[in-house]
Amino acid sequence: MYNWLRSSKIAMPILTVLRVYLGVQWFTSGFHKIFGDTPFDAGGFIGNIVKNPVGGPEGNQLYPAYTWFMETFAVGNSQFFSFLVMWGELLIGLGLIVGLFTSTAAFFGIVMNFLFLFGGTVSVNPLYLILGLLVLVGGRNSGTIGLDFYFRKYVSPKLFKQRQHR
Repeated sequence: MYNWLRSSKIAMPILTVLRVYLGVQWFTSGFHKIFGDTPFDAGGFIGNIVKNPVGGPEGNQLYPAYTWFMETFAVGNSQFFSFLVMWGELLIGLGLIVGLFTSTAAFFGIVMNFLFLFGGTVSVNPLYLILGLLVLVGGRNSGTIGLDFYFRKYVSPKLFKQRQHR
């Protein structure tokens, strides 16, 4: 399956549809947070992680390092994290929609999904995680029908041109 996703011409349009769908979801979420009627504030979410950390069946904390990070760093910097979430979602979505830096956008989307899951929010995160992993595993094939194709063909060779020895 790995090789098929990375090299199949049949997988390419399938990955493109998955990529664009996922991109629209991320973009829409970020757009509404940035331009919505009420300003987005991650402070409530962060505070809830600290007050109600994800627990195991015996009542123990499952992610104590994550809870510690949220308590010691994120609580006092909730405006910064609100900014990161809003613009991160928007830019991840934009990258996936147009197919530019596709693997990077998919990677950061996966990271955000895991961070939301560590905080106890299930919602759409498992679905986005699976779709993001498919896009990431698809590698170059995921962005070939998109701007990655043109970036690799025209921009990348000029940016990473080998220096000529004198």
